[in-house]
Amino acid sequence: MRLTQRLLLQTLAIVVVLIASVVLIIDNRLHKQIVAETTLALAREARLVSAQWQPGTDPDKLADVSGTATGHRVTLISPEGVVIGDTDFDGPSLSRLQNHSTRPEVIGARAHGVGSSVRVSPSTGEEQLYVAVAAPLGVARVSVTTKAVEEIFDAARRDVLIAGFLTLLLATALSALFARAVSRPIVDLRDVARSLAAGNLAARPALAAPGEVGDLADALHRLGEQLGSRLLALEAEQSRLSTLVNSLNEGVIAIGADQQVTQISAPAREMLAIRQPTPFPLDFLPRDPAIRQAIADALAGDGTGPVEIASGARTLSLNVRPLRQGGAVVALFDLTPAKQLENVRRDFVANVSHELRTPLTVIGGFAETLADPNVPPEKSAEFARSILAHARRMQRLVDDLLDLSRIESGGWSPKPERVGITALLNDAGHSFAAVREKGLELRIDIEPNGDFVWADRTALSQIIFNLVENAVRHTSSGAITVGSRRVDKGVELFVSDTGSGIAPEHLPRIFERFYRADTGRTRETGGTGLGLAIVKHLVDAHGGRISASSATGEGTTIHIFFPNPDASPDS
Repeated sequence: MRLTQRLLLQTLAIVVVLIASVVLIIDNRLHKQIVAETTLALAREARLVSAQWQPGTDPDKLADVSGTATGHRVTLISPEGVVIGDTDFDGPSLSRLQNHSTRPEVIGARAHGVGSSVRVSPSTGEEQLYVAVAAPLGVARVSVTTKAVEEIFDAARRDVLIAGFLTLLLATALSALFARAVSRPIVDLRDVARSLAAGNLAARPALAAPGEVGDLADALHRLGEQLGSRLLALEAEQSRLSTLVNSLNEGVIAIGADQQVTQISAPAREMLAIRQPTPFPLDFLPRDPAIRQAIADALAGDGTGPVEIASGARTLSLNVRPLRQGGAVVALFDLTPAKQLENVRRDFVANVSHELRTPLTVIGGFAETLADPNVPPEKSAEFARSILAHARRMQRLVDDLLDLSRIESGGWSPKPERVGITALLNDAGHSFAAVREKGLELRIDIEPNGDFVWADRTALSQIIFNLVENAVRHTSSGAITVGSRRVDKGVELFVSDTGSGIAPEHLPRIFERFYRADTGRTRETGGTGLGLAIVKHLVDAHGGRISASSATGEGTTIHIFFPNPDASPDS
């Protein structure tokens, strides 16, 4: 039930009780008052009759005249109690009336001058109100039926009830207005409080009222402002914390005491491949036993870590710490790049050692042989040529390592200019002597609108030379093609061969240092395993892209994209 209804009903209940009490009190007092006033009126009439009752006056006639004038029954009683005049009885019937000496009102009049009583009249059979007064010639009595008195009382009671009903109606209207006036500001304040609780912190009471209601409205207004400012501060702090957590290399997961993931950072989502929006149950986390056990221990109050786990292709370091209020925080660090770097370092050391060991072994062996004075001159020349070849091979390896190190460390940066590919190939024609020595055909496929690129001339020359040399190394017959064409926002340069090709599983790794799809054959042809790695770094330095397409037995094509000077590298 609403406040307005409660106030209205309570007010009406109070008004009804008051009206009922007033009616009861008035009813009782009104009855007594009417009886008393009727008694006094009858007494006055009786005195008037007694004053007119003089010696020589016919009492019966006087009673009739007085009764007609007053409208009441008038009875004249002699000192002996005999009725000698009565408005309702004449002649013989008058003489048959009983002696009235024992009537209470007559006794009271003789004793006190005035007497009254209410009783049933033996002569009429109706209840009468009798009032008698002492007179010089006897007792004069005036009476009226109580029915007439009750009619007066009923009329008065009806007036009182009508007045009470009208008062009740007026009280109802006033109570409704009062209840509405009291409840409306309270309802407004309730609505504002509900809006604040629902998150609408812009809600404010528009009430300006005196007294306690106004104080409550002012307090609620201040509460809304404080909640708004504190929530803004909390949101800003939450945003800073979220940005900080998401910017870390570590992944962070917050778990509540109810075993629900309440927060998870972007790095953690990426590490664990989770797309479920928070909050979500722990069942959506990977089912790795180490993860589940570490979380279970943390929820039980014991920290865990660091523990190294595998999640898909990633290697993660796991740390789990319990929270004082329940729940846990999981920290994940991706060890995959470090593992990859360690593998690269290990492979690099192994590859360099392997690349250097063979020529050093040959050089050392031939040098020991040459130290023998009994070696024939023709053998000495052969050994010297072999030593020179392996020394040059080591020199090329060291040069390539130095070039690669210089490019990777940022010690070299390209100086792009407008370079003509056809002119560059013509100037460096002598560099492709290996193509002719191997009996291969060198084809130039330069489209007219793709002849010029924006690149460092020296770097471009090294790129083309390395790609052609690599193609010659893997091609036993056929042709090697160097071409270029204009593409969207740049120029694509390509070098293709008709060699043995590369298996699909090797294509993603051919630009790694020392990676060889055919290790033995590459070493036999004198390759260092660094040519394509150097090409990739040079292309990356220009903001370009490099890719390879190949099929076993069908040759290989290396595609290089050089962007226009006004184009984005990622265009």
